[in-house]
Order: sequence, then structure tokens, then C-alpha cells
Amino acid sequence: MLKANLLVMGILLFLSSLYGCRPKGDFESLSVDEFASRIENEEVQRLDVRTPGEYSEGRIKKFININVLDDSFGAMADTLLEKNRPVALYCRSGKRSKKAAMILSEKGYKVLELDEGFNAWQMAGKDIER
Repeated sequence: MLKANLLVMGILLFLSSLYGCRPKGDFESLSVDEFASRIENEEVQRLDVRTPGEYSEGRIKKFININVLDDSFGAMADTLLEKNRPVALYCRSGKRSKKAAMILSEKGYKVLELDEGFNAWQMAGKDIER
């Protein structure tokens, strides 16, 4: 009986440690087509999290730029974005956008992230502006 209780306790501790390692934020990573469909809704806020240099070379129409690598990213996002409206965001390849999505979702934003970024958007032949 004691061994059974210890085994159950050990399993519960192990499972709770796994849960504690999960990221706190929650966001949706979307394919190019899913992302394109979702940003058709005018209620969705649009955010490009690349550097200003990358942004100036080309971007998805109607997206504003806040560089996720900037130390004030979270504060700038809070100034420019509304928490009661979803935020669609992307970077070049999907790595930085996942970081930005985590930051914003932990702050209470509903986030839609373009999984493979601007590169995938261009490869799919979607419209961009320069």
C-alpha cells in the first residue's frame, strides 16, 4: 500500500513538473491561407514584428511595424494595440513572431501568428507592398 501511494505521488509530481514547463502564452499558428483568411476581418489588428529595415523592403498590406527585438516591444504594443481585438502578426520566417506571440498572449492579447512568416507568404504568391 505504501509503495502504491509513493508511486502515485511520484507520477503526480512528474506530471505537475511537465505542466509547469509549458509556456504561459497561448496563440494560434496559422498557414498562409488561414492567415490570409483571418486578416480579411477588419477587426483584426495587423503587426509586422521584423526590423524596420526588413519592413521597408516589403510587407503585407495594412500591417504596422513594431520590432520584437526592441526592448520596448511590449510597451509599444500596449500603446498601439487594443486587447479586446485579435492581433495578427508575422516575422520573416516564423521564429521571432512566435516570440512576439508569446509576449503578447501572456499580456492578454488574442494572437494569430503566421507560422512560416513573410517568406512563406511570398512563396505562396500573396500580395505585398513596398
